[in-house]
Amino acid sequence: MASLTIRLHPADNVVVAGVDLLPGTAIPGTSVEARAAIPSGHKVAVQAIATGEPVRKYNQVIGFATADIAPGDHVHVHNLGMGDSFERDHAFGADAKPTDHVPESERATFQGIVRPDGRVATRNYIGVLTSVNCSATAARMIADQFRGAALADYPNIDGVVALTHGSGCGMGAQGEPIDLLRRTIGGYARHPNFAAVIILGLGCEVNQIDKLVEAEGLAPTERLHTISIQDIGGTAAAVREGVRLIQSLLPQINDVKRETLPASHLTLALQCGGSDGYSGITANPALGYAVDLLIRNGGTAVLSETPEVYGAEHLLTRRAVTPEIGRKLVERIGWWEEYTSRTGGEMNNNPSPGNKKGGLTTILEKSLGAVAKAGTTNLVDVVRYAEPIQGPGLVFMDTPGYDPVSATGQVAGGANVLCFTTGRGSVFGSKPTPSLKLATNTPLYRRMTDDMDIDCGTIATGDATIEEVGRQIFELVLATASGRKTKSEELGFGADEFAPWQMGAVM
Repeated sequence: MASLTIRLHPADNVVVAGVDLLPGTAIPGTSVEARAAIPSGHKVAVQAIATGEPVRKYNQVIGFATADIAPGDHVHVHNLGMGDSFERDHAFGADAKPTDHVPESERATFQGIVRPDGRVATRNYIGVLTSVNCSATAARMIADQFRGAALADYPNIDGVVALTHGSGCGMGAQGEPIDLLRRTIGGYARHPNFAAVIILGLGCEVNQIDKLVEAEGLAPTERLHTISIQDIGGTAAAVREGVRLIQSLLPQINDVKRETLPASHLTLALQCGGSDGYSGITANPALGYAVDLLIRNGGTAVLSETPEVYGAEHLLTRRAVTPEIGRKLVERIGWWEEYTSRTGGEMNNNPSPGNKKGGLTTILEKSLGAVAKAGTTNLVDVVRYAEPIQGPGLVFMDTPGYDPVSATGQVAGGANVLCFTTGRGSVFGSKPTPSLKLATNTPLYRRMTDDMDIDCGTIATGDATIEEVGRQIFELVLATASGRKTKSEELGFGADEFAPWQMGAVM
């Protein structure tokens, strides 16, 4: 692949520029010359494509020519569009096959923390969760008391984090929006990476703490406490009580040790953001290879961002272990089509401007690259936002494409490690789940080395294979699950990225 251009399939009628191409540059393996300057990561036609004809990349349709395209032309938003909808062969389960599992005695391992109930953590945080936006400031006041040297005597505690949001009131007391918010908060309250949690509310909000606790089956214990600002006597009193509770728990929470555990205890969240023309060529397929390794070792991976598998969902439904699971994914795609139509949008309002600058033209093209993160194993389940992720194997969670919202749902579902691919340079972190960032190209990795954990651009330059980088990702996932800090953790990311999906009218 160390070439001026990258051809992804012999049947494609476009190739990808591996470097910035000047007009007149000969396209390797063809008699075609570039007719214009073509940026790295963008597409160049290697055949004539008439108006209305499909443009193919990955041997899949990524859109239709909106004007006649000559060999050597730059193919992008000026001459490529979604066109009329076309049929995808969902062929439920046609490509499903038995997974070649590694024998249990030979499975990869990591150093994890076993909770009293048997669940496994990769981090050891204390969380201050809010029922409503109105208690956000008080929650941060509590967490701020444990910054700096405050935890110096408790080296096994990763921190105290306040996770706040902008909802919880001005909404219906019943229905999907509040159910979804409660499911998200409940998922975080149960997350094994939280050794203890305080849920802090105001007192008069729609999302009443007692209703939240009841709906989510949460039982107050010595490690799950609730505080109402109005009931306890105001902000200062609530902060004092929160600090007191946490201080009383520090010795117990610090009293943990990591032990050797099989990789089957890992649930890996898959994200991509700030994608570019290399995402589907380097980082995403390399992450897919790592996912295959994890699943072969008994682990679980969760793919999400439903609007960003649109047009490529057939690649997943063909791998569904049952027709019912495949139909669940198609049903969620249909929900998004109706949802965007009802709100005056369209599925192709994605890619974003940054995606397009990086070479992605249509949502079909972006989706085909995004699905590569999911590897090649069977699709074993489809769940709704923030629902528990039940593995082992590949699971799909229905989420928006907006990365913080999507990742929040995955963590609420139980993901204890996260991998995030980016070509433009997304800066993202997650608490309590550590997040690794995978750069799709080497210039990005070198430019933002403080944010990027792995350089996957070596695949495009020919210095490494997808398999080699995929194994590097897998090994770094194991090391991260064992306590190695990610770049985003070193920078302190993770609290402000908590973003539950807000649905419905604001009243």
